Amino acid sequence: MRFIAYKIVSICLPTALMTGCVLPRSSSPDLPPPQPMVTMSPLVQTAYSGAVGESTIVDSSGMALPASAMPGSGLTLSQLLAMTVERNPRLAQVAWAVETARGRAIQAGLYPNPVLTVTGDELGDRTGPGGIWTPMFSQEIVTAHKLGLSRAAALKDVDRAALAVISERYRVFTDVRQRYYALVTLQRRAEILAELIQLAEKSVENANKLLTAKEGSRLDVVQLEVDLESYRAELEATKRELPAAFRRLAASVGLQDLPETTVLGTVDLTLPDYQLESTRQYVLSIHPDIRSAQLGVERAQVALKRAKVEPIPNVTVGAGYTRQSQNRSDDWSIGVGLPVPLWNRNQGEIRAAQAQLGEAINEVGRVQNALVGQLSTAFAQYTASRKRAERYLTSIVPKAEETYQLSLKAYQGGQFEYLRVLQAQRAVAEARLKAIQSLGEMWQFAAEIAGFMLEDEWPLPPAAAPGQAR
Repeated sequence: MRFIAYKIVSICLPTALMTGCVLPRSSSPDLPPPQPMVTMSPLVQTAYSGAVGESTIVDSSGMALPASAMPGSGLTLSQLLAMTVERNPRLAQVAWAVETARGRAIQAGLYPNPVLTVTGDELGDRTGPGGIWTPMFSQEIVTAHKLGLSRAAALKDVDRAALAVISERYRVFTDVRQRYYALVTLQRRAEILAELIQLAEKSVENANKLLTAKEGSRLDVVQLEVDLESYRAELEATKRELPAAFRRLAASVGLQDLPETTVLGTVDLTLPDYQLESTRQYVLSIHPDIRSAQLGVERAQVALKRAKVEPIPNVTVGAGYTRQSQNRSDDWSIGVGLPVPLWNRNQGEIRAAQAQLGEAINEVGRVQNALVGQLSTAFAQYTASRKRAERYLTSIVPKAEETYQLSLKAYQGGQFEYLRVLQAQRAVAEARLKAIQSLGEMWQFAAEIAGFMLEDEWPLPPAAAPGQAR
C-alpha cells in the first residue's frame, strides 16, 4: 500500500503543480479591488464617474463626523448632499452591486479548466504488484464564441448596475431635499408662531389697559387670551416636531447619529418655473432608468444569440500515458469527444430567450410611461402648491395685514368693536401659516421634479435649469 501511495503522489503532484492546482494562500477578509479587465461602455462610465466618487465604496462605521456636522454650526443643503454622497449606505450598496456585476462578467468569460484524471488498475496483481497507472489530461474547447457572448451579456449587466447607482443617487438626493425643506418649513413656522405670540401678547396687554380704563370688555380680553394660548400650544407642538424632523433628515443623509442642529436656508426663494412638456422631453432623453431598460433589450438580444449557439457542441480533447507494471511497458493515448445534439438542441432556452427579448422591449415603454406618470403627478402637485403660495404671498397675506391695520385704527377711533380686530388678527395668523405651508409643499414637489431631471446644483434660477421656462 505504501508503494501504491507513492505512485499516486509521484504521478499527481508534479502534474498538479504544472496546472496550478495548488492550495490557495490564506487570504485577508478585505474585499477585492475592482478588476481592470472589465470596463463599462464610455457613456455609462462617464455618467457613473460623475455620480459616485472614490469615497463612496467605504465602510463609514467609526469614522469621525464632518466638521460641518458639529453642533451649533448649522447645515446647508449643499453640505447635507456632500455628506450624503460620502456616507449614505444606500449609495455604497448600489456601488458594490457594480463590483458584483463586474465579478460575474469576469467569471462569464473564463475558459474551462483542464481535467486531470489518474486511474490505477490491477493493483496488487501477482504478476505486477504495481498495477497499471494511467494519468490523462483533457481540455474542453469552447466553440461558437460562446464565452464572448456570455461575457457580452454580463457586461450589459455591469452597465445596468452602474445606471442603477445614478438612479439611486438622485432618489436619495430627492429624499434629502424634501426632508430638508420640511425641516426648514417647520423652523419658519416656529418663527412665525413666535411673532404671532408677540402680537397676541401686545393685544392682550392693550385689551387689559382698555378694560382697566373701562373702555373695553372682559369678553375681549378672554378671546385674546384664548388666541394667545392657542399660538403657544401650536409653537410648543412645532418645537416638539423639530427633533423628529431632523432625525428623518439625518437618516436620509445616512448619518442617523448626526448631532442635532439647525439647518440654514429659506423657502422665500425664486420659485422654479418648470414647464411640463419640456421637462417631460428632457427626462425621457436623459433618465438612467430608460437607458437601463434599453440596455435590457441589448442584453436580451445577446442572450438570444448565446442560446442559439448552445447546441453547437464543445470539443473535448485529451491525452494520457499508461505504465503497465506487468510487462514494464509505456503506452500513450489520445482522445476526442463531443456531445451529439440529437434530442436536446436547447429548444426550451431559445424559446425562453425569445420571450425575454419581447419582455425587455416592452419594459422600455413601461418605464417611459411610469416616469411620465410620476413626473406628471409631481408636476401637478408642484403647480398647485406654487400657485397657492403665490396667491398667499401676493394677495392674501398683504390684504389680511391691511385689514388688521384698518380694523385696529377703526377700533381706536371708536368705529368698530374689538371683535373686528380679533377676527382680522386671526386672519393674518391663518394666512401667514398657510403661506409657509404652501411654500414648503411647493419646494418638496419641486425637489421631486429636480430628482427626475438629475439636477445636482439645485435650486437653480429659472433660466439656468433644463425644462424651466426661458
